[in-house]
Amino acid sequence: MKLRRTIVGLLFVLTATAPMAHDLFIKLDSYFVEPNSSVTIPILNGTFELSENSITSDRVLDVSMVAGQERHNLSTDSWSAGEEQDTTYLSVETGSPGTYVIGASTRHRDFGLSAADFNAYLEHDGIPDVLKARRREGELEKDVLERYGKHVKAILQVGDERTDDYKVRLGYPAEIVPLVNPYVMSVGDELVVQCLVDGESVSGQLVIAGGQSADGTIAERNGRTDESGKIRFTIDRPGRWYIKFVHMVKLESDPDVDYESKWATLTFAAR
Repeated sequence: MKLRRTIVGLLFVLTATAPMAHDLFIKLDSYFVEPNSSVTIPILNGTFELSENSITSDRVLDVSMVAGQERHNLSTDSWSAGEEQDTTYLSVETGSPGTYVIGASTRHRDFGLSAADFNAYLEHDGIPDVLKARRREGELEKDVLERYGKHVKAILQVGDERTDDYKVRLGYPAEIVPLVNPYVMSVGDELVVQCLVDGESVSGQLVIAGGQSADGTIAERNGRTDESGKIRFTIDRPGRWYIKFVHMVKLESDPDVDYESKWATLTFAAR
């Protein structure tokens, strides 16, 4: 316990000026791209509107592109930080027309937070169940060490041909899988997605959707998955959309870590 307190204390120092939490998004200027072309894909670590820092390639476990019913593992050489070091960029080459999936999964990291910062982060980032449990169990004053990893996907439309690659499962620790191709939908249709944790559907998970349109922010809305891990969102405006969730549990298997969180995002566009 003495060693654990020392580790947490050091992490407080190292992260004292860092924001409490970041979402990770694959966010293209346009999700409609040309076949046989070079595409530079921004990856934002922060919010959907602002990236606060880049992710170095040594933190990446997997980068994949799925097209033509084949999964292509991309080299981390295609992953780089921009000149300002606030955004990550992924370079890919498209091939034949189709609906493509781009995915990335990070290694887990441990992060120390004071009780007050952790409680605020739970409230802000859509993790109310853990906050409720901390209140019920009298742990609101308890500092924590959290282990987290982030797992992101984007659905691109290359050329005009729609294909079934959009529904591939990449096997990430947390993953959002659309059950309808976003690019056969019209504004006003419902998009059904399934939320997975460690490859299994997760029920009762709080899921948030939002985005950006040409005239401003698409307001967030949320709901909980059903018993099969599915949830529906009405895509009611054209623009760039995200769907996200954070699955957090108490970590009983490691006495030095209090919680483990698995973050998932999915991005796409609606015309």
